[in-house]
Amino acid sequence: MGLLTGEALMPVAVAVAVFLLLVDLMHRRTRWAARYPPGPVPVPVLGNLLQLDFQAMPYSLGRLRRRFGDVFSLQMGWTPVVVLNGLQAVREALVLRGEDTADRPPMPVYQHLGYGPRAQGVILAPYGHAWREQRRFCVSTLRNFRVGKKSLEQWVTQEAACLCEAFAAQAGRPFSPDVLLNKAVTNVIASLTHGRRFEYDDPVLLKLLQLMEAGLKEETSVLRQVVNVFPALLHIPGMVTQVFAGQKGFMALLEKMIAEHRETWDPAQLPHDLTDAFLDQLEKAKGNSESSFTDENLRLVVGELFSAGMVSTSTTLAWGLLLMLLHQDVQRRVQEEIDEVIGQVRPPEMGDQARMPFTTAVVHEVQRFGDVSPLSMPHMTSRDTEVQGFLIPKGTMLIANLSSVLKDEAVWEQPFRFHPEHFLDAQGRFVKPEAFMPFSAGRRLCLGEPLARMELFLFFTCLLQRFSFSVPAGQPRPSDHGVYDFLVSPPPYQLCAVPR
Repeated sequence: MGLLTGEALMPVAVAVAVFLLLVDLMHRRTRWAARYPPGPVPVPVLGNLLQLDFQAMPYSLGRLRRRFGDVFSLQMGWTPVVVLNGLQAVREALVLRGEDTADRPPMPVYQHLGYGPRAQGVILAPYGHAWREQRRFCVSTLRNFRVGKKSLEQWVTQEAACLCEAFAAQAGRPFSPDVLLNKAVTNVIASLTHGRRFEYDDPVLLKLLQLMEAGLKEETSVLRQVVNVFPALLHIPGMVTQVFAGQKGFMALLEKMIAEHRETWDPAQLPHDLTDAFLDQLEKAKGNSESSFTDENLRLVVGELFSAGMVSTSTTLAWGLLLMLLHQDVQRRVQEEIDEVIGQVRPPEMGDQARMPFTTAVVHEVQRFGDVSPLSMPHMTSRDTEVQGFLIPKGTMLIANLSSVLKDEAVWEQPFRFHPEHFLDAQGRFVKPEAFMPFSAGRRLCLGEPLARMELFLFFTCLLQRFSFSVPAGQPRPSDHGVYDFLVSPPPYQLCAVPR
């Protein structure tokens, strides 16, 4: 009976194999198109998945760039992907061809986090009316908002003072700054979205950070990459929980905070924060089926602002303090400029930045060298387009390798070393090369860039005004080689913060 069963199943297995091969060939047809970018040969069904190291994607893509050039193609399962490297290719695709490349690829797996036709957020939303409406709202809120009687700059300055007090409480003993930096930056986002800050030992804040860390690990797991390519796997019982546990928990906690916030919202008053402003828009949009101001989108927009704003800025600050440990001469020059322009009494202000070219150059070089977000978010072509002479068909996923721009050997004098002079001219004035694009470029330029730049300058300057940083006695000099885990973080290290 077993033999007969095997014989009966053989034609079915062959038919399935032939069907999969035909589907695979159909999805690979773009590779045979004239002027399509070159790339490694994919295997049936899996494409090039087995040739990529998802725990070290920048390295994997850099290796393929050396083999195939600045514009090359991959096949992620059945999804065609083109990877862009170097200033010229990235700028041409995202800026000069921005109208063709501003879309996002469909991500059906995110339906399990609440994304859908009327709930698309602002970062992952397709390029269209809803995205434009939400982006205008967020940009205008970030630019003009005053939380209560305070501007965002005042909130950041207040939080910088709290962060300095937390550093001072370490009393010069060795400690890792990561957790305190995360708490401070999270409070800035909370002030924007909810008009409040958390004490550093608040259980809600600690839970937010715990769930955010778990969610980031989920993003870079091999399992997540597989279900992104083959979303049908999420129908396996228990798979959704395994893939999204941290992110679902994070979104549930934010949803609870929004529900509590809604109870205090008064439409007759001026909005106190972004959530209030969104609720005002939601009230105005009642009965308008075309509006993107929905309850579901409120949850996603707040979630995306938290996710995008929390970790990247605190990770960059962690790089900044590490690099001050390793480059004591740079630390001293920054402190000399702070003493000359600001002094030791009043807190730094954004108006000081124009008179502090060296400090500004150091902050920018920290971003360039730290290279926190090397691959940015994927784009997708909304119509056939051309980059560097290659034809890229409509519906192709694009990965902009920002690391290849920030460390482009054709642009930077010392691309793989920390060198603040990259941002200074011969007269010592601050200059910003075109290849400085840690926030990406074009229509999808990070909407939180102005806030992030404010936080980086004020937090960094306040810390260097108050403390001198050194490697703890008896500990080895830490490395400056980053660790890739969705973002590029500095390796674990401790420091001593000694009051000046």
